[in-house]
Amino acid sequence: MKKLENKVAVITGANSGIGLATAKLYLQEGAKVVLSGRRQEALDQVARELEGDFITVKADVAIPEDNQKLIREATNKYGKIDILFLNAGIAPVTPTDQINEGHYDEVFNINVKGPILATKEALPHINDEGTILFTNSIVHQKGFDGLGVYSASKGALRAYQRVLTSEVKSRKIRVNSIAPGPIDTPIYGKMGLPQDVVEEMGKGFAQQVPLGRFGTSEEIAKAALFLASDDASYINGVELEVDGGLSQI
Repeated sequence: MKKLENKVAVITGANSGIGLATAKLYLQEGAKVVLSGRRQEALDQVARELEGDFITVKADVAIPEDNQKLIREATNKYGKIDILFLNAGIAPVTPTDQINEGHYDEVFNINVKGPILATKEALPHINDEGTILFTNSIVHQKGFDGLGVYSASKGALRAYQRVLTSEVKSRKIRVNSIAPGPIDTPIYGKMGLPQDVVEEMGKGFAQQVPLGRFGTSEEIAKAALFLASDDASYINGVELEVDGGLSQI
């Protein structure tokens, strides 16, 4: 039997990178998947490539009404939700002396406010013994120059997850997060840096990783499958580092 047979999964940030790789794997394992993202053209492209029982929903997690729309369309189509994977996030690089209010608001609206409000909207529709999963990051455990606001947002999200784990315990909903290290995803191209700078930064990251390389979206997706499946039935409240050992040195 497939690991997610007939489970309903909602994934934010699912039109590329980790979210898309996870959607593909969940579909292969029998899930019905709701993929959301901010760009309709990207969702349309995804829809042409995927196979299985799924829908796409254009939604920006930073907009409260979009979170309501996402959960409404998901439940209208599939009823209850078994897996809520709050994966959408951004990581623009800005040194501390260049941070402004716009940068702060954008990062926190997408990385913190979005997941919190999406969780609020989804909770009444999540089955008891369901799963809530977040994409976090090892950045809040280590200090990387230029990622102060991003690191703060992920630290805030981790703190929220701890409280949520306790608040949903009566319903036996498991709450976990994945903390990727450097992963080869489109997020690096969205940092606002020239391509050669991104490539050099990537080489520097890879050299710091004990395994000596970037991870892949597919490797993170396998962790997301594990945490959402019955294989992880007694794993709750954890942040699983999937980083080639970077956070441990």
